[in-house]
Amino acid sequence: MTFPDDFPITRRWPARHPNRIQLYSYPTPNGVKASIMLEETGLPYEPHLVTLSDDDVKSPEFLSLNPNNKIPALIDPNGPDGTPLALFESGAILLYLAEKSGALLGNTPGERHTITQWLMFQMGGVGPMFGQLGFFYKFAGSKVEDPLPRDRYVNETRRLLTVLETSLGDRDWIAGPYSIADIALCPWLAMLEYYGAHEAVGWSDYPRVNAYLARFMDRPAVQRGKSIPARDT
Repeated sequence: MTFPDDFPITRRWPARHPNRIQLYSYPTPNGVKASIMLEETGLPYEPHLVTLSDDDVKSPEFLSLNPNNKIPALIDPNGPDGTPLALFESGAILLYLAEKSGALLGNTPGERHTITQWLMFQMGGVGPMFGQLGFFYKFAGSKVEDPLPRDRYVNETRRLLTVLETSLGDRDWIAGPYSIADIALCPWLAMLEYYGAHEAVGWSDYPRVNAYLARFMDRPAVQRGKSIPARDT
């Protein structure tokens, strides 16, 4: 396989630097996981803005890379054994980039498994539940008279925040060393402010989580990666 000609997505989002990792994304919580990770590791990459409109994520070119029509997705022209690798799902991308770079996946097998545990906690719990909270609390609340859906996701968000608050203890990072677990979790924690849901979920009741998010946001790679790819102005 030659890169980039054999990947249909590059016909719509051409690669100016085909020897670099090609990132197709948008600065959402899931999207910035990939860009922050790439900034943290220093792996060379080229970002491409893929908006959330159907014209982009449901285009034949994007679907050729991710049939699930969700960002982020990437192509690594220098994948395993030197062959190109196409990959989607933000958690899978974090694991791959950690393995490729040898960074942010712990220093021992035990640390790796603990980090993976918290990555799965985000993928299976925090992401889906916080996303539904945003849908019902910020975007669709005025259209839903029944308070049950909104209350369900507010309460589940509080429960998940309590898990984090308790588990952080006196640690700076959720799994011990700074890792892909933190890169997965913190962009979603930051979304609660965007949703206008701090009061609803009792954000001030979680001082460790507050401090944890602040530490994450202070990292230079996070400051860079959270706005990549840059939105059209």
